[in-house]
Amino acid sequence: MLSALTVTDIAPPPVIVLVRPQLGENIGKAARAMLNFGLTEMRLVKPRDGWPNPSAGPAAAGADIVLEQAKVFDTTAEAVADCAHVYATTVRRRNDTKPVVTPEEAAGQIHTSPGRSALLFGPERSGLDIQDVSLARTILTVPINPEFGSLNLAQAVILCTYEWSKGRALAQPTTTEQFPPAPQEELEGLIAHLEGMLEPKGYFFPEGRAEATRRTLRNVITNAGWNHLEVRTMRGVLTTIMRGGPKA
Repeated sequence: MLSALTVTDIAPPPVIVLVRPQLGENIGKAARAMLNFGLTEMRLVKPRDGWPNPSAGPAAAGADIVLEQAKVFDTTAEAVADCAHVYATTVRRRNDTKPVVTPEEAAGQIHTSPGRSALLFGPERSGLDIQDVSLARTILTVPINPEFGSLNLAQAVILCTYEWSKGRALAQPTTTEQFPPAPQEELEGLIAHLEGMLEPKGYFFPEGRAEATRRTLRNVITNAGWNHLEVRTMRGVLTTIMRGGPKA
């Protein structure tokens, strides 16, 4: 039963194959996208400017492990020779008879299919050619605005790797500590503090509007979702204002 296995038990991470990439910067950006979502195995098929490429490192923004381990192949067939499942990222052609999936659907298949998978990405200018696509068992197409179908290489890589990562237990970005909301007692203290400062200044004049003005002030305080630290900070501000600041 698949449910008795973890994702890692079923399938290894997919390899990212860049077929005849043209710019070192795009290779670096693709590496950055890969590492963001936990992938490290990049394969290059006849990069136009050779390999290694000095422009790739800066664009990778620290994803050096991907570039250092990248392997270069003469043909696409050689690059995917050990892969049981090959996905060609391309726009669907009318005469295609291969299954067509979205990045999300491809990710689900990769996670649950034994054997190594490869995602093929073509040259920046022209995309994969017919011979490259013929090596794939499945076409992977990103739903996109038909009036402006212009994804660059790194964008295409990040869309696919992100969908794959959703099935993995990747750590979430570090978040700041969240304090619980302040208890009503503290909010009442802040409201009373404000009213005590405003009353002698004539803020609640005219008297006929005083009740509505107080209610509006209360809503401002209670709707803000203050935590206890924020309430204490604001009361400190009010106290300082009341003192009139330090004396010279």
